[in-house]
Amino acid sequence: MHLRIDRVHCTEVSPDEFILRYEKPCKPVIIKGIPAAEGWSANKEWNSFKRLKKKLGRRMFKVGEDDDGYKVKVKFKYFLKYLEKNKDDSPLYVFDGNYDDDPVSKCLLQQYAVPSYFPDDLFRLVGEKHRPPYRWFLCGPARSGTCVHIDPLGTSAWNTVIKGYKRWVLFPPTTLRKVAKALDVQDDDEDDEAVHYFLDFLPRLRAALEKQTDPMAESGCRSTDIIEFTQGPGETVFVPGGWWHSVLNVTDTVAVTQNFCSRTNFLKVWKETRNGRKKMSVRWLKQLTEHYPDLAKLACKANAQDGFVMYDERKRRKEERARLKAEKEKDTTSESGSSISTFSSSPTTPAKEEEMKKARAKEQKRSKSNKHVSKAKLEKREKKERKRAATALTSEESASEASFSSADETQARRKMQKFKL
Repeated sequence: MHLRIDRVHCTEVSPDEFILRYEKPCKPVIIKGIPAAEGWSANKEWNSFKRLKKKLGRRMFKVGEDDDGYKVKVKFKYFLKYLEKNKDDSPLYVFDGNYDDDPVSKCLLQQYAVPSYFPDDLFRLVGEKHRPPYRWFLCGPARSGTCVHIDPLGTSAWNTVIKGYKRWVLFPPTTLRKVAKALDVQDDDEDDEAVHYFLDFLPRLRAALEKQTDPMAESGCRSTDIIEFTQGPGETVFVPGGWWHSVLNVTDTVAVTQNFCSRTNFLKVWKETRNGRKKMSVRWLKQLTEHYPDLAKLACKANAQDGFVMYDERKRRKEERARLKAEKEKDTTSESGSSISTFSSSPTTPAKEEEMKKARAKEQKRSKSNKHVSKAKLEKREKKERKRAATALTSEESASEASFSSADETQARRKMQKFKL
């Protein structure tokens, strides 16, 4: 036994009621009849592979990734041939989010519209080039699908099927990652593809949860908390942010899905985005300040409460620290290289000021030149200067002694002449 999901027709619930009953409480729901009620031409155009081939046959679509993580693309007409004869356990799956960048696939955007239940798209403020991927055109054969995951940055999502049937499983946000991914009930050599998850791992996981004494404490959810259901044509699934989910295409399907940030889930998305998209969150906050000041105030309040510093502020602080460090090193170098003689504090004359100026210039020149000579050369230069100074002092003393000797000799001669007389 598992938890049932509400199924409501779009005529039975208004957008405001949807927010109160499902979006605010973070409760998944299936809404029926949106494409027909809101006039999607996709109801007709996407229901026929022949029509899709005529419009998109030559266009390249992403159908997966290779072992190195590079995108694998094929022309849509060849993919449809593959779809007709496919017997793979893990088939190729068109999951393309770039169909708005060329005139061929851009027609898809004109064939559906964002449902009236999801009018907010706050990431649009940063522009198409800077926002994260958020919408995808889906076309896949039976047994294709997506493995268990949580939608990025805390965003919620809606998914509308036009053709075919999908099988879903959802786990509440409290569920541990290893439990949702059924890591403890699968062998190392088993593939974790969507088809294997639904056929093999999920039944094992339910059985394991039912054996636990306290599954909430051990796993974060009970077996009865897991939601399973099948989605058919014309039905839109709302997946609140934080819910683990996996999807398996039961038949050949065509669908469209989109992630979004609204006023209701803004705070959750903001906290994820400021960490996951640091630079984009700076741009986003500036735009929110201009267009949604109440949400910007909410974001700043959350930052203050969490002690979170935005990317641009961290960068500014780092640059300021680097600047102060450079200035300090410059001042230290200037002080250590200064050995100018200190002049008296008496009033300076123009001549004395000029003398001081020359002394400073000479010292700066010497300090600058000293930076470019080795320690050995500096010692040799100082030794040479000391020797020169000593030689000069000896010369002065010799000259002085010579002058005194000459005077004594003259005086002695005079005395001798006097004695003779």
